[in-house]
Amino acid sequence: MLPTIVALMATVVLLVWMGFFMMGSLPLLILKHDTALDSRFIRGLFNVYYIAVMLTASVAALSFAWSAKPAFAIGMAFIAALAFALRRWIIVPRMDALRSTLPGTGTSIPRFRRLHIAGMMLNVVQLGTVAWSLTRLAL
Repeated sequence: MLPTIVALMATVVLLVWMGFFMMGSLPLLILKHDTALDSRFIRGLFNVYYIAVMLTASVAALSFAWSAKPAFAIGMAFIAALAFALRRWIIVPRMDALRSTLPGTGTSIPRFRRLHIAGMMLNVVQLGTVAWSLTRLAL
């Protein structure tokens, strides 16, 4: 019983993080992304988000594995691995590379904006996947 409760609590925390990030990063699209402060804040927000998702999805995966729910454990482990990959190799490093060129060339600002939108879209897919799986699979 306890592992299931811990798993569900971790899943709720994960959904809260995902929803908070989705609603919190949407208004940031009105920024021009042309100053170092804008880009640093957005990059920091993505970094914190991916760390939170990695930790809570890992706790949820371990708890679901402990409560003998392998489908949920594998799904949460995939969410944690995806967040790790996005933070380590895809979104955050590309933001860092573009941040160093932001006041300069005219193509770096639209590229940073597209990267911001891509990160948000990936979050929506993750959020939708977790929410859908909770409605389709029996606990």
